[in-house]
Parts: sequence; structure tokens; C-alpha cells
Amino acid sequence: MKPDDLNPQAPVIYDSSCEILEPDEHEVEAGLIAALTEISETTFKHSGHATRSVHAKSHGLLQGEIEVLPGLPQTLAQGMFAQPGHWPVVMRLSTSPGDVLDDKVSTPRGLALKVVGVPGAAAARLPGSEQDVTQDFLMINGPAFSVAGAGKFLSTLKLLAKTTDKAPQLKKAFSALLRGAESMLESAGKQSTTLMSMGGHPVTHILGETFYSQVPLLCGPYMVKASIAPVSPALKALTGQALDIDGRPDGLRDAVCEFFATQDAEWELRLQLCTDLERMPLEDASVVWPEELSPFIPVARIRVPRQQAWSDARSKVVDDGMSFSPWHGLAAHRPLGSVMRVRKAAYVMSARFRSEHNGRSTAEPTQLEPFPD
Repeated sequence: MKPDDLNPQAPVIYDSSCEILEPDEHEVEAGLIAALTEISETTFKHSGHATRSVHAKSHGLLQGEIEVLPGLPQTLAQGMFAQPGHWPVVMRLSTSPGDVLDDKVSTPRGLALKVVGVPGAAAARLPGSEQDVTQDFLMINGPAFSVAGAGKFLSTLKLLAKTTDKAPQLKKAFSALLRGAESMLESAGKQSTTLMSMGGHPVTHILGETFYSQVPLLCGPYMVKASIAPVSPALKALTGQALDIDGRPDGLRDAVCEFFATQDAEWELRLQLCTDLERMPLEDASVVWPEELSPFIPVARIRVPRQQAWSDARSKVVDDGMSFSPWHGLAAHRPLGSVMRVRKAAYVMSARFRSEHNGRSTAEPTQLEPFPD
């Protein structure tokens, strides 16, 4: 239902009928956990160190601050955006595979944002994070998810599990072929999320990317998708910039470290309200919500000063000691749709696996200390 049927652009108000369970969702959830566990066990067996089941390789581990902007419209002034404020943040830049690969295997990029110190009573938080003071946002550099729902997502992960940690040299060669195919599509004005997810992503600077939640979440009584976009001139200049990674297996990480050695950065956190459930569905995550129906509106600024952007010491704190999940947060920002429902237990499993195998707790921070370098 809509708050004003006479206004076709009015945001849709959430009710439970907006979400439709897939018939075998519990079985899909169990299958997802099994596939992700297989990935984690495979990589642990070969490396002796437990990493994330997906987005295992980090390219930047950053500390900064988020400022919620004043004067937001009532439809967006919800949850952590209800009042202007400042909080410290952690940003983790990554790529999607569960094994740590040479950057010549070019895959989609991720950005995980953890806001620390968000106010809210235990009753106002999502189940499992009642005693925490964090709000997490997980994003990918594409406006829509690669598949529509939970069942198809499981099929993709099963394939990923069977190819994890196998033939890394062949993966590099295959990635080059896929990048060529993707370039041909782009020259014709098209893109393939499948080709890019398999290793055909263009080799561009990760700091120039715009990141998207891809799947919707609540914003108080409304439904939104979120985005983080570069706004400082130095970041915007990197958008689409080709990156030479020949002979640099960690070329993305090197580029991030080179940037933050001398420069500051600023991003905008933006929200896009759902105004039409037919063209902006909750349960088909592969649909791009049209911006002509509802544009992304800035709600916060993220500022990151120059710093050492990655180090082994930082990796121990963030990669080993922190867990990022959209289920860490306020109930006002609960994730929506089947993809996110089945992933909830998977985030818990991944954090537990790393904690048990590395002997390191992944408890949520209550304050943010300066990272060691």
C-alpha cells in the first residue's frame, strides 16, 4: 500500500505481504551453509588459516567517520539517519571469491561498512545483535544481484564451492578470456553479470567504484536500496581508470595503499526509496530499481583521512577479528527478500568458522581504537 494513492511517486510502506517466502527456503538455507562451509574447509586445508567463505581477499582496511546529514526528509530520517550525528567507521574493500587469488582473476568488488556507536535500545535492534552498537552495510559494485532469488543463489554457490582453490593459473587465463568477452559486450552497450562474476570484471581502480546494497532493506516503515558513491575529486578521477597489475598479484591492494599514502577520500551514502513494487520488487534481487522512478538521495558523508590502508597488523584486527553482516544493526534497517533471509545464518556460520579455526573472537566492537600498523 502507498501513503498517498494520488501520488505515484510516494514511497511504498512496508507490510509483511511485501515479502513472499520461497517454498523450499529452509532447505536452501541449509544448502547455502553447506556450500559455504565446503569453501571455508577447502581454503583452510590448503592455507592453514580460516578466511571468509566469500570476499576472502581484502584490498583496503580503512578507518574514518560517517556524518549523517541534517535536514533529511521524513521518509529517509529513519533509524540511524533519524538525527544528524558523527560516528567512527571501518571500511573493508574486497573481491568476491572465497579463495585468495592473483588480482588478474578479476571479479566483482565489495565494500563492507561498519558504523560503531549507533544509539538504540536492545529492543530496537535486530535479533542476535541486541547488545551491540554497530550498523553494518554490505555492498557490491553493481546495482543488482547476479540472480533473482535464494534458490538460484544456491546453485551459483555450489559451482563456486567446487572450483574454490583449484587451478589458480588456469583461472588467470580464463579470466583474461572472460574480460575480452565482457569488453565486446560493453562495446555493444551491454553487460553480463555472469561473465564478470566468473572473472571477467574489467581491471579498473577499486577506489573509483560506486557500490550498491543490491538487495533492499527497511528504512523505518519504508523500503530502500543503499549506495556508496565517491564524491571527492581524487576518487572520482579513478572511476573507470584502467589499472596495470602485470606482475602485481596484489595490484588492487597496492593501488589503494598508494592512494591513501598521500590523499584523503570522501564518499556519499545514498538511499533509493521503493515507489512501485511492480518495477522495484523485493523478491527479485536481479532487477535494477529505475532511478527515473526514484533517485538515490544522499543521507550521509563518509570521510577517510590518509593512512596506511592495509597491513598484516590491520588484517589481524579486521579480517580475522571483525565480522560484517547486514544483520548487525537496527531493526529499522532490517534486510529484505529471500537472498538476505537465507544468508543470515551463513554470516553467523562464516564468523564462527573463522573464530574457531583461528582462535580469535569476532565480537562486535563497542568503540573503535586506532588500527595498529
